[in-house]
Amino acid sequence: MRWRKLGCIYAPDGNEAWARSHAMIPTPVQMPDGGLRVYFASCDDKGIGRIGYADLDPRDPTRVLRRAAKPVLDIGRPGCFDDNGVNPTCAIWRGAELWLYYVGYQLGVQIRYTLFSGLAISRDGGESFTRVSEAPILERCDGELLYRTAPFVLPEKEGWRMLYIAGDREVTVGGKAVPSYHMREVQSADGRHWNGPGHFVLGPDEAVEHGLGRPFVVSSPAGYELYFSTRTLRHGYRLAYATSADGCNWRRNDAALGLDVSVDGWDSEAISFSAVAALPGGTYLFYNGNGFGRTGFGVAVREG
Repeated sequence: MRWRKLGCIYAPDGNEAWARSHAMIPTPVQMPDGGLRVYFASCDDKGIGRIGYADLDPRDPTRVLRRAAKPVLDIGRPGCFDDNGVNPTCAIWRGAELWLYYVGYQLGVQIRYTLFSGLAISRDGGESFTRVSEAPILERCDGELLYRTAPFVLPEKEGWRMLYIAGDREVTVGGKAVPSYHMREVQSADGRHWNGPGHFVLGPDEAVEHGLGRPFVVSSPAGYELYFSTRTLRHGYRLAYATSADGCNWRRNDAALGLDVSVDGWDSEAISFSAVAALPGGTYLFYNGNGFGRTGFGVAVREG
């Protein structure tokens, strides 16, 4: 496949206390009026993320029409799993409700932080969200003690499926402790209650990678496409890609994606957190560049 980059399309101007920097993990959703909204997390002066959005022109997604004036989801109460930051990962309409699955950050002492998954629901068209619980919807379990994060949810006739990122250890890369994690799947009857540990889906190539990042699944004529990120040992974040005929057994083929860092500019050091949307003008891929979204998010259009 071929993608043509259209550039960075949104980064906060730094004028709001809750959004001094970053537009992390762009999460697109089509709105009932035909519009396109991209949720993301911006950071305050302490680097704590809160969720906002930008409304884009669906016929020209490089045009920003409107942005959130305040967070649609703030951090949790002190002591909760999401008291030091929240990031969106998946947004799904269920009738008039918009369900937002998200990542919650909590700082640690013996480890840097933990990452667990939450669910919040909007009943006002996506302008604000209320948590279904102050506890994570994916609680820790053996083998997944530190990270059960980055949920992407597929509501299907047979039930709900979630791909997510899991792990229970840190590794040292460049003198810094970083998470080591892989991709797993778990099932649910209602999208709220997810039972037991998940089963293994994909893992990093430990010779060159220490983890995988947010999964994003779309259907294709041949079955399913899986867009995700890889955290490399030497080059930071890069994009990755896999295909599946049944949505369960995945074949990784990063080279087929054909999308890498630029020679210079906002995405010259890293490229991550891809999310795909089919729009009137074609298929578009939203992603972050350098610094975990510090330089904002951009978009590429599929040309083959």
